Order: sequence, then structure tokens, then C-alpha cells
Amino acid sequence: MYRQASNHFKYFVGIQSLAQIATREDRVCVLNILGGESSDVTPVSHAFSGGNIVFGTAPGKGGQVLATPSGDIPVYNNVREGLEAGHRFNCGVVYLPPSAARDGVAELIRVNPDLRKIFIITEKIAVHDAREIRAMGQQAGIDIFGANGLGVADSWQSVRNGGALGGDDPAATLRRGSIAIFSNSGGFSTTIAQYLRMSGWGTSTVISSGKDVYIHYAAPEFAFALANDARSKAAVLYCEPGGYYEADATFTKPVVACVVGRWKSRLTRAVGHAGAMAGGADDALAKERWFMEKFGVERLFTPDDPCCSARGAVVTNIAHIPAALTAVMRANATMPDFEPEGSLALKPWFGSDQGLELPNELAIPVVEAVAPYNEQVARVNGQIGAIPPRQTLKDASGASQMDAKTQVSSLHGASMLEAATRSLEANVCLALLHEFGGTNDEMLINVAVGAAVNLHGTPELAAAQAAREAGNAPNAVLAAAAVIVGPNRQRAAREAAKLMIDRFAAAKLTNAFDVTFDVEAVDTTGSEALFSEARDPKAEALLAGLAARGVSSAFVRWLACGPGHPRADAVLAAITTTLAWGPLMRKRISRLTAESLPWWTQLFGTLIGASADASRHDPDSFCGIGAEALLGERTLTEVAFAALLNRRPTADDLFAFKTLVGLLLTNGPGAISAQGAKGAVSADGPESPERVQLNKALAGFLTHTGYTHGGNGYEGIAFLNEVFRDSGLDDPADPEHGVDLEALARRSVEQYAQYKARQKHAGSLDIAKLPGVNHPVFKDKPVNHDPREVFIANLYEGRGEYNAFHAYYRALVQALFDAGVSRNVYCVNVDAVIAALLLKMLWQPLRRGEFSEANLETAAFTIFLYPRMLGCAAEIDDHLNRGRNMDTRAAASQCRFVA
Repeated sequence: MYRQASNHFKYFVGIQSLAQIATREDRVCVLNILGGESSDVTPVSHAFSGGNIVFGTAPGKGGQVLATPSGDIPVYNNVREGLEAGHRFNCGVVYLPPSAARDGVAELIRVNPDLRKIFIITEKIAVHDAREIRAMGQQAGIDIFGANGLGVADSWQSVRNGGALGGDDPAATLRRGSIAIFSNSGGFSTTIAQYLRMSGWGTSTVISSGKDVYIHYAAPEFAFALANDARSKAAVLYCEPGGYYEADATFTKPVVACVVGRWKSRLTRAVGHAGAMAGGADDALAKERWFMEKFGVERLFTPDDPCCSARGAVVTNIAHIPAALTAVMRANATMPDFEPEGSLALKPWFGSDQGLELPNELAIPVVEAVAPYNEQVARVNGQIGAIPPRQTLKDASGASQMDAKTQVSSLHGASMLEAATRSLEANVCLALLHEFGGTNDEMLINVAVGAAVNLHGTPELAAAQAAREAGNAPNAVLAAAAVIVGPNRQRAAREAAKLMIDRFAAAKLTNAFDVTFDVEAVDTTGSEALFSEARDPKAEALLAGLAARGVSSAFVRWLACGPGHPRADAVLAAITTTLAWGPLMRKRISRLTAESLPWWTQLFGTLIGASADASRHDPDSFCGIGAEALLGERTLTEVAFAALLNRRPTADDLFAFKTLVGLLLTNGPGAISAQGAKGAVSADGPESPERVQLNKALAGFLTHTGYTHGGNGYEGIAFLNEVFRDSGLDDPADPEHGVDLEALARRSVEQYAQYKARQKHAGSLDIAKLPGVNHPVFKDKPVNHDPREVFIANLYEGRGEYNAFHAYYRALVQALFDAGVSRNVYCVNVDAVIAALLLKMLWQPLRRGEFSEANLETAAFTIFLYPRMLGCAAEIDDHLNRGRNMDTRAAASQCRFVA
């Protein structure tokens, strides 16, 4: 069975020329033909090669077929069955798993005396098995290619045996020419062929050798067959570190060698391909030197330094291969095979500069894509807004993140520490538009949300007041109002937003604030529902508020061109669509989000309004703020402060208020408030957004927020009140207040230690913690800090502001340690910061009797609800756009009765 070896080698090499590697006369058997990789690429190979695959094997699946464009390929349980059925073949292709590859090769050799060539695609074959495969091939006189390769292809004969060289359309890449390719990388084999074709060079034979320790058909064999192939004038080699095959090769034709992997010399173990070992004398630099000596060149070839000889050139970047080959062949008086078919320059099919002024070298013009991609790109460019893929969000979020190390969360990539420096209206933008926006955006928020806070005479206020008078917690009061703001309340506004998005997208509007945009050119057909014959007082109030703030909007200007007086719903839609337009065009948000904004703004305004007692809602004012000032002057931060605390804020008060709001926007995907919101969306099915009611989803957040999970800043208020009630503190902002904070802290620690001792003596395991200290995540360090508290302390220190309550908390955690009550210095957490900032604002009104302790505790709870309303809106919107239905049920085996 042994065949005569070539006299050129001391071992068997049957192939004398590259032209013999893949021919039209070859007949092929594919092992594991129905496997995942083979079933994808074998039909393409079969069609490209003129139907050269006679049968395949798949144990246990005999009798099936693999459908291909050139007819069905029969499948047998093993090779012998195929031979007994009358099929004959001389080439085997192995797609078997690594553990089965050796036995597959043995089967091919044992049962088929006509076998001449084997192409092994399998990767990760053990070195021991590869050695045995080598021995079997040598003994039987069979040429083996691979393993860990993508087979071979011949452009002259249109044949591809094994693997995916040339991709899904080999004819588009493998154009007949004079350059042979030998590559350790399967993927780059095709890439190099495509690069060469762009530069006017076609290919003869392409070999994906693989890069295992054993390369069965390696560089020396390739060089020998290259010399004997009249079609091939030169070759390109793609080489990785590991092995001495290239050093042993003798080339008689010009070669461009691309050597990669210098970085691997710094490693201490194999990476990537099995043969790419580090630490030997066969690293990338060594291989570069081997080729430089072979070609008689001193340096690498680069476009700026085209160093080459008639024998060849060495490059380290595959993009330089075409230029190097052209230079080498020019030195051999040889022209390209055909006219270049293009260039390797970047040719983007679509792009967005995000409004940036780019230099010419970066401002690459967009070109039309080749068919059929041009049609797909046109559809993508016509898409309005983002469409994120749906995924499971039970314990995940596309809106919020929590840094487990620092415990600082972020919303849409913005840290809560950054959010703490922004206004409430900017954080509304962040929650739903995924960015803080600018001054114009904040003014639009002030008008849109501000228009909904005065609930005088509405069922929302009646429901909230009834809940309040029944003794409900703030979250239940707000939930009572939220459930009334159903989809019918602003359906007209959302329909108007849909119409505006369609019309202005067709008109190619880019900047919603562009005062030069010709709104009269925008189609008004079908917009009659946006207008009425009579004036709409609410619409006029909204328009007056926008005018007073100096906001320009193409959508609002378009309404002025309409066939009548704009309705209030249409003006609200114009405001929210103006807000959404930039993020929508940049595909930062979805169209669904943009269309939902009127509902969101009404919900936000309603919840802020419902937090104020009914007595503070009048026909023409809210919490003492007149209707004109509400829409034309005041910020949402000021309005929310008035709703919460019923007083005119100072600049310092507003700073403290917005700081608290920003800090509390989100606590990450795992927060119970976020779980309640997402669970409510999932109950309706986020894949069917028309069924999801945003007010019900917000109610899910509110019902999952309570005194322990969410509003526990109130505990800090009660604690600080108790500590400082008889302290004589007059002004907590005065550093010279005269109160001994350390003494107060020691007294608190003594009382707490006595309380713990009593509980333990009584056998109780339920020992309450001091509010505002010892967040569990920050334990087991000598001194612990909540980064949010540190941020606030530094922020106020930078402003030159002092807070006696915050200073007391810092003294308290030190006193706990000094007294031996704690093993380390606890952290002061963000709940303590909430209590300290809020109590500082209201200490003097509280002392004067203008504010009750009960009202103060309610305010501490509610101030959490304002920002978390925004954070949960972001989670709801994210789940609507990205989520799948969640199944939170527990297995029956995990459910138990507790006695």
C-alpha cells in the first residue's frame, strides 16, 4: 500500500505540484457531514466544485441526505457502507470532534485503497493523536493537510476541498491568477485573497495549513510544489510563531512573508493556535530574520519604507501584502494579473459624525454599498430610533449598573455622583433620553412636567387625598394618583407625537431647535385632529410658557402653520418630540420611547403634584406658585421642592435638594423598586408594548417601596430629632454652634450599647441597627466609607458649607468603635446623608413650629420617591424596549410550609 515518495524529501510527499492539490477529478468523502460546521460549508463547496462530494458519513444517521444547490449528498453510517453502495473517492475531509479525528483518519485509510489526500478541519487534536495520524499517512503514502485548517482551494479549477475558503461565494474572492497562498490562519487565507484581488492579483492554489504542533503539509512541501507549478509566479505566506517549518523551506520563486505575533514572545504559555508556543527560538522576530536572510533584505517592508528584493519581502501587517507583492513582482518585471478591482481604503456604507467637525482625514465620505447590502443599509437609514435586541432582564438592566466595589450606581452610563450635580429636570432627561440634555431640553421639561402638577379638581388629587387622609404612607398616596393616569388620558398626545415623528423624519429634520428649518415644507395632511376652531386655554398657556422661556422648536412652529388653533395635546406632543428628536435621530432611544414621553411627563407631574396636600392646589396656583410662573419661570426643581416642603427655597436649599435627587436616581438592577417596576411590565408582556400601561408599572415601583426598602431616610430624621431635641442647637449650618457633638455621639453609643445588652439578656435575636450607619457591603475594613457620603462631604466642603448633623454622624461611627461596640469604624451611608441634608434645611422651621416632625419624616420618605420615580421609569422603558417576559415563579420543590 506504500507509495513512492518524492526524491526531494526523506519522507513521503506524493504531491509534486500545487496544481495536484485540488482538482476537478477529485472525488470527496466527508466525515461528520451533518455536523454544525460541515452542514453550513459543504453545500457551498459541493456547488463551487461541480458536485465533487460523493457521500458523507454520520453515525446513526445513515439514509439521510445533505441538500445542496447541486443536488442531495447521500449520508451513510460509516465509510465502508458508502463504498459498498458503489461510491468511489480519493479525498477525505474530516469534520469529526478532536477525540474522534484519529479514528476517522484510520477508517479512511483502512477501508479505501484509492485514498490519496486527507483534509483535516478539526481543531484541538491532541499532539499524541496528531503524531499517530502522521505515522498512518506516511505508512500508507497519503498526503494530509491540516489539522486546525480550512482546507484547500484552487482558483483555476474552481475546486474547494474542506473548510470555508472564499466564504459563502468562493467565486467572488478566488479569481484565477498567479499567486499561491499558504496561511497558518484559515480566516486570513480568504482575507489575503480578497486583498490581492483588489490590487489586481489573482490566486492559483490557496492552502490553509492550520497551526498545530504537527503541520502535516507544511512550508517545505508547499515551496517544493510551488516550484513545480507553472501557473504560480509567486506566493504569499502568512506565518505565526512556533515551529521551524519556514526555516526549512527552500523557495525558488518570489515570496511575500507576513509574520505576525511579536507580542506572543512575552508570554509564558501557548495562546491561540497550538503551535504558537512562546519562549523558543522560533518566535516572530526569529521568523522575520529567517525570511530576511532568504530574501536578502535588511528591513521590513512598509508603505513608507518599501524595502524588498526580487526574491521577496517581509511584512507584519496583512494590509501591506498587496503593495509588497506588487513591488517584488515589479522587481521581477511582472505586472499584475488584471486591473485592480478596488482599493483597500476604508469605504463606509453608513456613518454618523454625531454633529462633530471632523478633520478631512477622518471625515471619510459614505459610499453606496454593493447589492444586496445597499437595500439593507437604506432600510437601516430609514429606521427611526433604536431597536435593541430583546433579552432576559430578570436580574439585569440595560439602563442601570451598580459598581459592586464602590457601591456607586449609574444610569445610562452617568454616575449618580455626576447626577447629584445636575438639576431634577436634567435627570428627567437622563432617565428617558439617555443623556442630560442642554438648557433648551431642561426648559422643555419644566413646561411639560410643570403643566401636570396642579391637580385642582381632578380625580387624581381626590384619590391621593383620600389615601393620605386614610393614613397611608407616601408611596401609597402617590400610587393612588398614578393608577388614574391611564392610557386614555394622553392617547391624543401620543398619536400626535407619532404623526410628527413620521412627518419630520420624511422632511429630514436634524436639529429640532433649528430656527432656519422650513416648517411650512412639512406635510400637514391628516393633521386635522391636532387643531380646533376655538382657542384652547391650556394650549395657549403651554405656548406662552415656552415663549417666556425663549425655547425654539420646529415642531411648535409647525403647529402655528396648521389649519386651526393647536390643541393642548398637540402642543404637549410637540414639546416631547422636540425633546426626543436628537436622541431619536442618533438612535440612542427607540421610537416607542419617544411616543411614550407625553404619558411620562403627565405621570411625573401628577406624582409630584399628588405629594402636596389638596389644600395647596388652587385653580390658578400650585403651592403658592401662580400658573404663569409655573410654566414660564420656575424650574421643576423649585416646583418639586415647594410640593415637598411647602416653602420658598433658598439657593442653598435647592442645591441640597438637587444633590439628594441625583444621588437617589437608581441603586442598580437589583433594587427592589426596580424589580417591582420591571415585574409590572413583564406581567403585561414587554414584547407587546401596546398592552403595557406605564402608570401601572410605576405603581409596581411604588408598591415595592416602603419604610425599610426605599424610604428609610425617615429613620435617620427621627433618630437625629431625638438626639438633638434638647441639645440647644440653633443653626446647624454654623460651625460655631457650641454643641459638643462628640459628647452627643458618646451618649448615643451608651444608649445603644445598653439597648443591645437588654435585647441579648432577653434572648432576642432581633437587634435593630442604628439608622444611617454600617451598610453591610462596607464591613470588615478598619475604616469604612460610603463613596456617596464622601462625595457629598467633599462637595459641601468645597462650597464652604457646614452641616452639624452630618458632622455628628461622622463622630458617631468613631464613637461606636472607640467604645468597642463595633469592631471597626462603620461607614456613614447615604441614608444618613438624606436625613442630615433634609433636617438642616428644616431645622429652624421645625424649631419654630412651622413644620411638624411627622411632616419631616414624610418628606424624608417622599424625597426618595421623586428621583426613584425617574430611575424606575428608565427601567420600565428599558424593559419595554429590550426585555422578554420574566418568569419569577419558584419550583414547587422549593416552596415549603413554615411552622
